[in-house]
Amino acid sequence: MSGEGGLSLQQALTELLKVAVRAGVAEDRARSEALALVAALAESAPGAPADWSQAFPGATTQDFFDAAVRGRRWRGAPTGVLTELVTTGSAEKVAYAEALAELASAACTLGEPTMRVVGNASVAAAAQLQAAGARPLQVASTPTAAPVAPAVEKAVEEEPAKTVDELLAELDALTGLERVKREVHRQVAVLRVEKLRTEAGLKSPTITRHLVFVGNPGTGKTTVARLVSGIYKALGLLSKGQLVEVDRSELVAGYLGQTATKTAEVVASAAGGVLFIDEAYSLTAGDLGADQYGREAVDTLVKEMEDRRDDLVVIVAGYPEPMATFIAANPGLASRFRTTIAFDDYSDEELTDILTGLSESADYKLVPEALEQFREILTETPRGQSFGNGRFARNTLEAAIGRHAWRLRDVTAPTTDQLRQILAEDLSDDPVPSEQPETGDDASPDAIEQGDEA
Repeated sequence: MSGEGGLSLQQALTELLKVAVRAGVAEDRARSEALALVAALAESAPGAPADWSQAFPGATTQDFFDAAVRGRRWRGAPTGVLTELVTTGSAEKVAYAEALAELASAACTLGEPTMRVVGNASVAAAAQLQAAGARPLQVASTPTAAPVAPAVEKAVEEEPAKTVDELLAELDALTGLERVKREVHRQVAVLRVEKLRTEAGLKSPTITRHLVFVGNPGTGKTTVARLVSGIYKALGLLSKGQLVEVDRSELVAGYLGQTATKTAEVVASAAGGVLFIDEAYSLTAGDLGADQYGREAVDTLVKEMEDRRDDLVVIVAGYPEPMATFIAANPGLASRFRTTIAFDDYSDEELTDILTGLSESADYKLVPEALEQFREILTETPRGQSFGNGRFARNTLEAAIGRHAWRLRDVTAPTTDQLRQILAEDLSDDPVPSEQPETGDDASPDAIEQGDEA
């Protein structure tokens, strides 16, 4: 399985593991994360599970879908390993991002190629490259073969660590989230003064830095957690500032006793940074005594939080009511999680802004008619707990990129504008009458990561 002019899946994985070794990343960790990303990109392709089993002997269809669930978070954001390499200023960060982009390209060879998979891969590749300071210059032009890995510009020199003010400015630039921004600014002020009082030899009450994020899916919780990790590092409260994002499956093992070891290892990987646990209440299923494995994970987490209290922050996230029950059920959690930040759903206008930012970060441009089409789609889309918020915008863009590629399938030499422009017809499976406008405006290179966040 290989695409025209691109690496096969096995070749792309081998190249990525070579970079991981050079960067000092455990090979097993890099492999697991890379395969999760591949599965997440290809999960909608007919026949992908079978090709997966063929490519990786011994792997089952269930393994494929389990991996896809773990990897969905990275379809629009840098992977955990890449985030660490960027945070620590690794010389291999660009090479690793390039290898991930090649892997995203190779993921399109699993199963029957579809427009949705091409869109997934294009957005994911852009997210990895931009996080490392490399900017994609071209994208796939047809879903009948794996997309060409985007060309990139090498980072000439390492970027200096960002200051608190720079990170807060990034937070303020996010679409919506006004209540969240106010609370994070308040937290920063409190922690800054506490640190200054300690340095001055004054007594200061111990202020817990751990946080609870509540809100519906796709409201930017992971994006804000990533910024918080950088802010805490810039304040001198954390030594590294990396974000390690996990869920129940990455904390709980198959046997009692193994869970404690597995949880401790995950926490150790987050030491010096932030451990972000999505849907943390799934560890207890609402009843702390009913799930021995989940209880073991929670007990281990509480112990590790105490042992590493000087260089670890834990953020737990999920729906408001289950999170309140989860925290209240364990005194060890209740005493450590005293600050809850609520993430509101996005308005239609905010979702339109997010879609625009995501398209620009992937070097696409939505024409005015396409934006109007998206607003009409939002008006007709029911809202509820299952609505994806920013994730809905990202999914819309991924599908549009796939339709855009299909629309250009017979264009031998498309212009730059044709390669960049998303038309109204690309946002729907139904034909939309439109005229392609003439425009040559440059897209913004700034990445907006709100599209696929918890």
